[in-house]
Amino acid sequence: MPLDASSTAPSDFDFVLGDWHVAHRRLKERLSGCSEWVEFDGRMSTHKVLGGYGNVEDNLLNLPEGEYRALALRAFNPQTGQWSIWWLDGRFPGQLDVPVVGQFHDGVGTFLADDTLNGIPIKVRFLWSAVNADHLHWEQAFSDDEGVSWETNWTMDFSRN
Repeated sequence: MPLDASSTAPSDFDFVLGDWHVAHRRLKERLSGCSEWVEFDGRMSTHKVLGGYGNVEDNLLNLPEGEYRALALRAFNPQTGQWSIWWLDGRFPGQLDVPVVGQFHDGVGTFLADDTLNGIPIKVRFLWSAVNADHLHWEQAFSDDEGVSWETNWTMDFSRN
């Protein structure tokens, strides 16, 4: 397959391509009734890979306790019509998070996974949407009751550089 994007490659994540400033809000503690948010900024840059059937997102997160790098790897499965998204935290380079899997409907991508938090089974949900060509929104939520209720614990609002 050529290095440029195939004419049959999905365009679902084209809205994230390029360079972005990121405003992060993250709950200080997750699934504990915490209502204290930590805010910090960052940068993100995304480009296509796999002939357009995937993309790589490089992140710099400026946490109050220090910066770190992370990346998201996304790959599209043409047989299922779904995307898988993996997260690699640069502080833990030998460990990929469990992939969230899903697709876009009406401009919103919903991606789900089964995972654990502190040894407790949880469901993870990512929501991706383009507010407009220069602003994006992402959020992460956890559920410890099989998806009956969700706690949003991290949001990112992106502005194009």
